[in-house]
Amino acid sequence: MGETTVKTQEARKDTESPVVTQGTAASVIGRLRSPRRPRIWFEILLIAASYWVYSLIRNAVPEQRSTALRNADWVWSAENSLGLGFEQSVNHAVNSVTWLIVSMNYYYATLHFIMTIGVLIWLFRSHPGRYAAARLALFATTVVALAGYYLFPLAPPRLMNGTHFIDTVMVHDTWGSMASGNLKNMSNQYAAMPSMHIGWSLWCGLIIFALASTPWAKILGLLYPAATLLVIVSTANHYWLDAVGGMLCLSFGVALSYAWYGALPHRLPRVPVRRARTPAAAPAPAAAPAPAPDGTGPEGQEPERARPGGQAPGREHPVAVRARKTAQDTGRA
Repeated sequence: MGETTVKTQEARKDTESPVVTQGTAASVIGRLRSPRRPRIWFEILLIAASYWVYSLIRNAVPEQRSTALRNADWVWSAENSLGLGFEQSVNHAVNSVTWLIVSMNYYYATLHFIMTIGVLIWLFRSHPGRYAAARLALFATTVVALAGYYLFPLAPPRLMNGTHFIDTVMVHDTWGSMASGNLKNMSNQYAAMPSMHIGWSLWCGLIIFALASTPWAKILGLLYPAATLLVIVSTANHYWLDAVGGMLCLSFGVALSYAWYGALPHRLPRVPVRRARTPAAAPAPAAAPAPAPDGTGPEGQEPERARPGGQAPGREHPVAVRARKTAQDTGRA
């Protein structure tokens, strides 16, 4: 009998364990997919480490100069065949205005980082419930861009052979750009496609447009990626097709964020909603052990049988009660 009871309990545990495991996994995934208030030190370390890894991988991609120049010729020919090869005209026109082109050189070298970090900080402080979804879109955009640098190395217009693009950083000796001058050896010069200046600036612009409370801020949000497009073309760092590549990368990042969180960042609650703790379910009562084939009870004990007249076990029959009382009365007499 004891062996039968043990087997019954083991079978019940084997049946319940997959359900418990699936419930636990679903609970963990549910917590990960629910917006939570970000922790500042974790975010600082995550962003710093992520950008370091991004820069390391981007600069470790083989430069493949000949392939990059050949791809540049193809892109330039494709744009001209469409009648949209306007980059050289814009480059020469803006370069003729010294203060404007120098400003654009510094814009290209610095604002790319300042604005992105600034928007992340704003989200962290003012929209913590939307921060994680927006950050995921940004990170996914950047990861896809790394694949583009490897699969399609591309020389920027300023490095093309046989054209008349002006390297504005070299001409005006602008300080701080990783694209030209003494710092060019620290960066992969043949990673123009896709343009993360466009990918990141469009991410910033859309976030500002969707979440800013004042109309002028929304307008500035939309103008920022437009200004960035003008800058990357004027400084001969990108073709306009590179900007299209950056937009496609951002589209993937936003789609991934939507698939994970179930909504676009601006549709999520501004402040994370605390998840109510679900009380643990009470364990199901254990089933009574089955009697042994020989009719004995648990652990070999004889089961208590029903008494004559259908009286339940453990309860004295009324006839016996009356007989006992009569005997007691007779004894006292």
